[in-house]
Amino acid sequence: MADDEKIKAKFWKALKSDRTMFLGLAEGEDGHARPMTAQTEQDEGGPIWFFTATDNHFYTAIGQGSRAMAHFVSKGHDVWATVHGDLSTSIDRATIDRLWNPYVAAWYTSKDDPKIALIRLDPDEAEIWIDASSIVAGIKTLVGIDPKKDAKNNVAEVTL
Repeated sequence: MADDEKIKAKFWKALKSDRTMFLGLAEGEDGHARPMTAQTEQDEGGPIWFFTATDNHFYTAIGQGSRAMAHFVSKGHDVWATVHGDLSTSIDRATIDRLWNPYVAAWYTSKDDPKIALIRLDPDEAEIWIDASSIVAGIKTLVGIDPKKDAKNNVAEVTL
C-alpha cells in the first residue's frame, strides 16, 4: 500500500513551489480548464486561492455549490494530481492584502484595483501520482524486477 501521507505532503510542497494549476468547473464548460496561479497559506491543506478579475468569465460562472476539477503537474514532472473541491468567489480585502505579492502585482494597476477578485478552491479529495521512474527503476527492470511493484506505491487517492 502506498504511503498516502508522504505522497500528499509531496503534492503540497510541489504546489507551494510551482503554483500553476489548470482550473475548471467539474461540470459544464465542456471540460474547459485554464492555467491559473495557485496560492496556499499553509504548508499542507487549507484553501487554494487564485487571483482574477470580477469581469472574468470564469469568475462570473462560479455559482453557489460549484465544484472544481483542477490539474497539477510539478515543474520537474515528478508529481501529478487531479484535485476536486468546492469553488467560491471573494472580494475580501483582508485576504487580498494577505496574499498580495510581486507576481500578482504584475497583473494589476494596484492592490486597490476595483476589479481584483479571488477564486477559492476548498479541496476535498485528490488522486496524486509520484514519478517512479529513475535510474534505479531502470536497473531493476534490466535485472528482471517488475517495475509495476514500485509504481503501485506511488499513487494515492487522498482526502485533502
